[in-house]
Amino acid sequence: MLYPIFEFPGVGGGMIIAAIATFHILPCHLATGGFWMAWYLERRGHATHDQELLDYIKRFALLILIFCFVTGSITGAGIWFASTIISPRAISGLIHNYVWGWATEWVFFLIEVVTIYTYYYTFGKVKPKTHMRIGLIYAWSAWISMVIITGILAFMMTPGKWLETGGFFDGFFNPTYWPQLFYRTMMMLAISGMFAALLAGFMKSGPTKTYVIKTAGRWGLISLSLGALFAVWYYFKLPANAHETLSGVPYDQIMFKISLGIGAVMALYFALLLTGREILVKPVLALLMIVVMFVGIGGGESVREYSRRPYLIPGVMYSNQIVAHDLEAKGIKSEVTRYQEEGFLQNNYFVPPEWRRIDEKNYMQAGMLLTKANCVICHTMEVNGRSSLPGLVTEMGSTSASELNDFLETMGEDYNFMPAFSGNPQERRAAAAFIASIVPDNENEPPTAEWVVNGE
Repeated sequence: MLYPIFEFPGVGGGMIIAAIATFHILPCHLATGGFWMAWYLERRGHATHDQELLDYIKRFALLILIFCFVTGSITGAGIWFASTIISPRAISGLIHNYVWGWATEWVFFLIEVVTIYTYYYTFGKVKPKTHMRIGLIYAWSAWISMVIITGILAFMMTPGKWLETGGFFDGFFNPTYWPQLFYRTMMMLAISGMFAALLAGFMKSGPTKTYVIKTAGRWGLISLSLGALFAVWYYFKLPANAHETLSGVPYDQIMFKISLGIGAVMALYFALLLTGREILVKPVLALLMIVVMFVGIGGGESVREYSRRPYLIPGVMYSNQIVAHDLEAKGIKSEVTRYQEEGFLQNNYFVPPEWRRIDEKNYMQAGMLLTKANCVICHTMEVNGRSSLPGLVTEMGSTSASELNDFLETMGEDYNFMPAFSGNPQERRAAAAFIASIVPDNENEPPTAEWVVNGE
C-alpha cells in the first residue's frame, strides 16, 4: 500500500536526504577510519616516548568523540527520519530484507560508543599496550559496521541474484559490494588524513608537527590513489542502464566531473603535505580543503544516486516508490501494470473519495495528485524550484496537454531514466492537463474537461 505524498516545495525531498547524507559521510567516515591512524601514531609515540605526539593523539580522539559521535549521530538519525517520511516504502523494504543486518550493525555501533569513551578517558591511565588494544577494538568495530552498511547500500545499487532468489546474502554480496567496500575503506582513510592535517595546524612548530603533517599527506595520498583504482573497478561493475544515465543526463555528468576534479585537487594537497610545510595546515586553509572535499563527496554521492535512476531498488521499486516489476521470489506483483489497467486513484487508500473517479469538476485536482505521486520525488512543482517540472517541460518544448500526454505515455521506454507513468489513459490525460497548467506563459489552449474525461 502506498503512503501519503511528502512534498518539500522548492527544494524537493531528495535534496533534503542528499544534504543530510553528504554531511553525514564526513563524521561517519572519520569515525570509521580515524582510529587506524590514531593507533598507528600512538604506537610510534610510545616507541619514541614522544609526549607531544601522544597529546596530539588525545586531541584527535576528542575530535572524533565530539564531531563524529555528536554531529554524526544527529545526522544519522536525520537520515532515518527524512528517508522514512520521504521514501517510507523503500525504508520498509530495506528493513524487511535486512533487519538482522541492521541489528548486527547496531551491536558493533554500541561497541564503538563504549570503546571511544573508554579510549579517551583512560588515556595515560592504563598500560600503553592495553590502551592501544582498546583503540584497535574500536577501529575494527567501526570498520565492521561499514562492512555491513556497505552491503545494504550496494544492494540498493545492484541487487544482483536477489532479484531471482530473494536471499539475504545474494543481495548483500552483490556485484558492486567488493569494489564499493574497498573504495569506501580508502576514502575513510583519506578523510582521516585530512582531519589529521587540520588538527596538526594547532600544534606548536617542531619535528613532531612536521612528522604529523607528512604522515597525514602520505596517509591521504596513498589512500586516495588506491581509492581511485577501486572507483574504476566500481564503475565497470555498474549495470548498463547506470552507464547510460551517466552519459545521458547532463546533471550527472557535471557531478561526475566535479568529483573527479576535486579528487585531483585533494591528491595535489596531500602530495604537498609530504613536504612538511606548516603553512599548508593553517586552520583556515585546512578548513577550506575540508569544504572542498565535502563538495567532492556531494558530487560522488549525486553520481551514485542518479546512476540508479529510475529506481530506488533496481529491478523492483521505482524512485516514486511504486513497484515496477514482478518479484516472484518475494511474491510481489508489478503495481505499474495494475495501475495502468485499473487506475491509480482507485487503488490508493489515501486518495480522497471524491477524487477517485475523474469528472469535469475534479480532473485538475486529480491531475495534481497523479503528477505528484509520479514525479514529486525527483521534481518540484514550482517554476524556480530545484529540478523544476515546469522548467523541464519548457526546455522540452512540448507544453500542450496533448504533447505532454504523449510524453507521459513513453516514460520508462523512450525516456528510460524516468519511471513509467502509473495510471490509466484517463489519469494520464488528467496529469498532462495539470502539468500544462503550471508551465509559465503557456500559449497553448488549455485542455477541455471532455478531452480529459473521455479523450475527445
